[in-house]
Amino acid sequence: MVYLIYGFAGLFVVLSCAMLYAFYRGRDFGLFIMGVTYGTSGVLALALPHWWPLVAGFVLVWLLKLLGLEPEHELKVVTRTNNAEPPGKSKTIIEPPRRRENQNL
Repeated sequence: MVYLIYGFAGLFVVLSCAMLYAFYRGRDFGLFIMGVTYGTSGVLALALPHWWPLVAGFVLVWLLKLLGLEPEHELKVVTRTNNAEPPGKSKTIIEPPRRRENQNL
């Protein structure tokens, strides 16, 4: 049972690192708070080999998502009206989300 707790705690720490890196790239404050929450609960579960820090961290992150701190996904669909393309090609292009440069924290 302890190895299972250590595995999930390590997963929480890796997820925290990924969220903090995404915060560094996109500057979305919700990712910072959720990353710190996952990291704290993962490190606490590593220090105290109990299951409750993992459950508490997971519940806190879901509460933060319900409060609206999850980043928004912006997908723009652009359709082409040019008839010069071959008939087998798709005429829909999905652009990736753009980085928000001027965000007030």
